[in-house]
Amino acid sequence: MKNIDEIAALLIEQRKKLGIEQKDMYMRIGMKQQQYQRIEAGSDVKLSTLLRVLEGLDLELSIVPKRGKATSFLVEDSQREFGKNKLEDDSDDLGFWFNSEDN
Repeated sequence: MKNIDEIAALLIEQRKKLGIEQKDMYMRIGMKQQQYQRIEAGSDVKLSTLLRVLEGLDLELSIVPKRGKATSFLVEDSQREFGKNKLEDDSDDLGFWFNSEDN
């Protein structure tokens, strides 16, 4: 997504795909029709509001690096590192956390 209008178009498309009218968003996310109408018109919204709308439309937000940027190596490196360092059993630590010394 490159701009708010693209996000608004996606929201409209998903809402229609689900067979939901703008007025029905009140029942799904507690947002009045006028409020929701402004979002679909491309108004700037807070992230918390967008997340609420996405939840009501059975969508989720993903943030990924732009294609061809050097930052994509971060994801690959972290996945490689996770595979190398397997988690070991730490059951011996359970006593520390759950047994009090007062017993």
